[in-house]
Parts: sequence; structure tokens; C-alpha cells
Amino acid sequence: MPVWWISRDGEQWRECGLKSLKVHGNGLVVLLDGVDDRTAAEAMKGVLVGAPQAALPATEEDEFYWGDLIGLEVINTADERLGKVVGLLETGANAVLRVLGDDDVEHLVPFVSAVVLAVDEEARQIRVEWGSDW
Repeated sequence: MPVWWISRDGEQWRECGLKSLKVHGNGLVVLLDGVDDRTAAEAMKGVLVGAPQAALPATEEDEFYWGDLIGLEVINTADERLGKVVGLLETGANAVLRVLGDDDVEHLVPFVSAVVLAVDEEARQIRVEWGSDW
């Protein structure tokens, strides 16, 4: 993305142009507009990086941004409400929905096509093949 949005926790987001980017080890090294020397770069430690949803590329069919899944109600094929998506985990093999029920029971539901049958963002629901006691 040619523009990055940065903020410290609780502050306003501001745009920064991206001058350069390279992969370094397990991370990235970037040069942003207005961060002209090592001292300025060190002062950026802990800064949050984000983007408004409107700036993100459109998803393909059956692709979702994780943030769009948070808060969706999860219902299984027996019409049992498992709860709402409160987060996702990346396992390496696949993503896993963290679903919290009204009874504070957490279900970890693999986000794979064999389990997730439908995601209806308009209805704010995810239909799954997953038992309420699993």
C-alpha cells in the first residue's frame, strides 16, 4: 500500500507515504515520509499501523477480512446458536474462529470449507457444521 496509517494507542490516525520497503529476517524495514533519520525511526517503536477498510482491496468470493467476521453470530446445522465470533487464531494450517457463547463457553471452530458452510455478512451470521458440545 502506498500510504500507511499510523497511530499511537488512543491518538488520531495519520497518513504516511511509503518511500521504500524490504523484507528483513522475520519483519519489514520501511522508510516512511517524515521519518528521515535513525532517531526519528527509533521514536516510532510501538506505533500501530493500519488502514481504513475503504483503502483495502476488495475480497474475492468466499474471502473475508478477519475484522469483518468479528461479531458475526455462529449457528450450526442443528440451528443451535454457538455464540459470536470474538477473534481469530492463525494456526499455520488454517484460521480458527474464537466463538464465545452467551454462557461464556468458548468454541474454537476451524475456518475451513468442510466446517464453515456459509458466511452471510448481511445477515451477520456464519453457518457451520459443528456441534454445540464440541
